[in-house]
Amino acid sequence: MAQLRFALMSLLLLLGFVVPAAAQGFAKGPHVRSALVAETATPKPGSDVTLALVSTPDPRWHAYWQNPGDAGLPAEAQWTLPAGARAADFRYPVPQRLLIAGLMNYVYEGTFVRLTTLHIPADVKGVLPVKLKLDYLVCTDTLCVPEKAALETVLTIGDGAIDPATRAKFDGWRAKLPRPLSTPASFQADGGTLRIAVPYPAGAAAKDVYFYPLTANAVDYAAPQTVVRDGDRLVLETKARAVPAALDGVLAIDGQGLIVTARPGAVPPARPASAATPWLAAIGAFFAAVLGGLILNVMPCVFPILSLKALSLAKANNDSGSPRAEALAYTAGVVLVCLALGGLLLGLRAAGSSVGWAFQLQDPRVILVLLLLVAAIAFNLAGLFEITTPAFVNRAASQGHGGAFATGALAAFIATPCTGPFMASALGAALVLPWFAGLAIFGGLGLGIALPFLLLGFVPAFRRKLPKPGAWMATMRHILSVPMFLTALALAWVLGKQAGVDGMTIGLAATLLGTFGLWWAGARQARGRSRAWLPAVPLVLLALGGVALVRPAASAPAAQAGTEPFSEARLAELRAQGRPVFAYFTADWCLTCKVNEKAVIETAAVEKALADGKVAVLVGDWTNGDATLGRFIEAHNRAGVPLYLWYKPGQDAPEVLPQVLTQDLLARRARGG
Repeated sequence: MAQLRFALMSLLLLLGFVVPAAAQGFAKGPHVRSALVAETATPKPGSDVTLALVSTPDPRWHAYWQNPGDAGLPAEAQWTLPAGARAADFRYPVPQRLLIAGLMNYVYEGTFVRLTTLHIPADVKGVLPVKLKLDYLVCTDTLCVPEKAALETVLTIGDGAIDPATRAKFDGWRAKLPRPLSTPASFQADGGTLRIAVPYPAGAAAKDVYFYPLTANAVDYAAPQTVVRDGDRLVLETKARAVPAALDGVLAIDGQGLIVTARPGAVPPARPASAATPWLAAIGAFFAAVLGGLILNVMPCVFPILSLKALSLAKANNDSGSPRAEALAYTAGVVLVCLALGGLLLGLRAAGSSVGWAFQLQDPRVILVLLLLVAAIAFNLAGLFEITTPAFVNRAASQGHGGAFATGALAAFIATPCTGPFMASALGAALVLPWFAGLAIFGGLGLGIALPFLLLGFVPAFRRKLPKPGAWMATMRHILSVPMFLTALALAWVLGKQAGVDGMTIGLAATLLGTFGLWWAGARQARGRSRAWLPAVPLVLLALGGVALVRPAASAPAAQAGTEPFSEARLAELRAQGRPVFAYFTADWCLTCKVNEKAVIETAAVEKALADGKVAVLVGDWTNGDATLGRFIEAHNRAGVPLYLWYKPGQDAPEVLPQVLTQDLLARRARGG
C-alpha cells in the first residue's frame, strides 16, 4: 500500500513538472526567499559564529524538513569558505505536518530559520567571504519545483561585538530549535507496533505531542501516533516499518522540540497516568523546595544576612517585643520576594527567554544596586552613622516589623545565587509544572529560608535559649559588620568581572559617594541637627545614577589553565574522540560555584588527576546569562548553576554530579572509578 501511495505521489509530481507553473496559476520562482545572516559581522580569530539561513516560502508553497517524510527532498548545502573555516550541519526548527493523498510530509509553510555554527580559524585576518549554494525542492499540494539559491555574507575579523537587537533576534531563533534530551530514550518493536519511551518530568504538561523521525523508514510516517503518560516518561506508539539499530528523531511537545536518540530496550505498554500525578509531583517538589530553602541558610550566599537576623532575633528576645509578629513579617518578606522572582522568571520563560534562577544577578546594574545597599548596611552596623528615619517609616517599622520584612526581602534576593541540595530538582520541576504549581514551589523555597526565624518567633522554648538584649549588642553589631563588608567586597569583584575595570571603578566611586552622604547625615545627627538625613538624599541619588553608566564588558573572561570554554560542538568532538569530559557551569555571582572551584576543582591534586586521566574540562560561564548555556542547563532539568556533568566514554547520558563537590569524588572519576 505504501508503494502504491508513493507511485501516485510521484505521478502527481511528474505532472507538476510537465505543466507550466503559470498555467496552474502560480508566478515564476524562486518560490522561497532566503537570506544568510551572521550574528556578528566582526568575529574574533578562533571564535565560533552562528549563521542563520532565513527562508520564507511563498503563500501556498512549502519547503521540506531534513527528513521530508513520504515524499519530497531535503535541501542540500554546499559551502565555499576561507581556508581553515568549517561550517557545522544546519539545525532545523520543529516542522509542520502535511498529509496529501495519504502521504505524510514534514514541511514548513511559513518563515523558518536554520542555524549553523561557523568556526573561524585562529590565524585568519581581514575580510572573510562566506558563500552558500542551496539546492532544494519547493511544492504546493499539486506542484513541485526544484530550485537553487546562491547566498553570501561577508565577515570582517574584529572584536566579536554583537548588536543587542541582533542577539535578541538570534535568541528567538535558537529558542525554536529542538533541545538535546539529557536522558536516553528507548524503543521496542512488537508485532508491527513501535513503542518509544521518552523520559519526561512527571506532572509536566505534555500537549500536542508528535514524534518526527530522523531515522529513515523506521516508522510508517502517515500512521497515527498515540501518546500515554507513564510516570516520569512519555510512551508513544505508532506503526513500525522496519526495526533500526538506533532511532533518532525530534519529539515535539506543544511546539517545542526535544532531540531524541533511542536505543533498543524493553518498553511495555504504558498505563495511563492518573489525574493526581501532577499534584503528587507538585507536592513532592514543594517539600523539596522547603528543605532546600532550610539548608540554604547555612550556604555562603545567605550567611552574610545572618548578621542582620542575629540582631533581629536578639531584639525579639524581649518580653516587651512582638517576636511572633516580627517572625511573620520576616517570613512575609522572604516568601513575597521568592514569589515575585519566581513569577517574573516563569513569565520571562513563557515569553521565550532562556533565563534561569538568579537571572537578576546577570545584570551588572543590579549588582551595583546591591553593592550600594550592602555597603550602607555594613557601615551602619559598624556605627558610622545612625539616621533618624521619617515618621511614616518609623510607623511602618514599629516593633521592628518593617525592618524584619525588609531583612527577609533582602535575604531572599541575595539567596538566589545558591542552588543547594534538594533545590535543584525542585526548581527544575517548577519550570515544567503548570504555573500555579511552579509558584507554589517558589513559595516553598521562601518558607524554607524563613523557617528557623519562624520557629524562634512562635516557640518560646527556642527563644529562651537566646541571650537577653543588653550592652553586648553594640559590640556584636560591630563584629557582624565584617561579613557585610566581605559581601560588599565580593559584589565589587563580581561587578568587575561583569562590567570590567571601568564598571568596577564606577561602582566603587558610587559607593564612596553614597557612603559620604550617609556619613555626613550621621555627623549632623550627632550634633543634634533636625532632619539630619536630608543631605544624604542628593548624594545617594547621584550614587544610584551610576547604574546608568554601567554596561556589561564586551570581552569574554579568561579560561582557567587546562580548560576550554564550553560549546555543544566542542563537547560532541571530544566525545567522538572517546575522551572523558568534565563539564561544569558556573557564574561569578554564584558563591557555591566559587567555593567548589577554589576548594576542589582548581586544587593541584584534582588538576593532576584530571590531567593523568586525559579528562577534557569544559567550562560554561553563565555570569552574563548566555542564552545558549541557559537552554543547555535547562535541558538537564536545572534552573541555574552550579551544574556539574561527567561524560564517560561509551555512555550516552552524562552523570550529574552533586552540587557540593569533593576532591576524592573528581579524582575517582578521573581514574575511571
